[in-house]
Amino acid sequence: MGCFGFLKTMMFIFNGIIFLAGAAILGVGIWVKVDSGSVLGLLQKIPEAPGQLGQVLNVGYLLIAVGAVLLILGFLGCFGAVRESRCMLLLFFIIILIVFIAEVAGAIVLLVFKPVAETLINQLGDEAVKGIRKDYGKNADLTGLWNTTMTGLKCCGFNNYTDFTNSYFVNDTKVYPNQCCSGFSCNANAAMNSTIPGCFPALKKLVDDNAVVIIAVALGIAALELAAMIVSMILYCKIGSKA
Repeated sequence: MGCFGFLKTMMFIFNGIIFLAGAAILGVGIWVKVDSGSVLGLLQKIPEAPGQLGQVLNVGYLLIAVGAVLLILGFLGCFGAVRESRCMLLLFFIIILIVFIAEVAGAIVLLVFKPVAETLINQLGDEAVKGIRKDYGKNADLTGLWNTTMTGLKCCGFNNYTDFTNSYFVNDTKVYPNQCCSGFSCNANAAMNSTIPGCFPALKKLVDDNAVVIIAVALGIAALELAAMIVSMILYCKIGSKA
């Protein structure tokens, strides 16, 4: 097997895996949305499952979008290599290039406009606190979203427990959410003495603690994208020279 045949085989295997993964993700996303009744029933049968677990159904839209993109990419790369279609290979290269440029541009924007991003996050935090004080305990969707977030990140409020002070929930129940305290009864004194952080500081700490892993994954994805573009362009040129 020559270099050209090896590249074709690797392109077929690599994109075949992407195609199958995309098909699986797309299938799960469609199932979650179409058969939402049975999925919700399955979730509710989980022992001690929170009622807000049904919001997982909204992930179906994301799964459908990601699955569709992977399916298209896998198809173009896989069949473009097998059928030696320059059009498919060029389209595959363009899509990967667009994704790569978008990722690089996003990274640059985050680095250059970091102070602006921090200002926007602070403004978002102010709105989040307003939403907590007004609708937590009253609006089921918002309450479920915050409960899921606080339970998952082991945090309390956006900044800390004071986000719930004078809120509808605290004024109505005279206690803070259980996630804000280590014990079962979460009154004002217990919340004040609790060491549980706010969700934004907790998320920031999680990102900082895993910065090396995140950077390594990002670099790995970028390397795979570059390799895919190089291989697809080599095949494109080789097929063109054979014509």
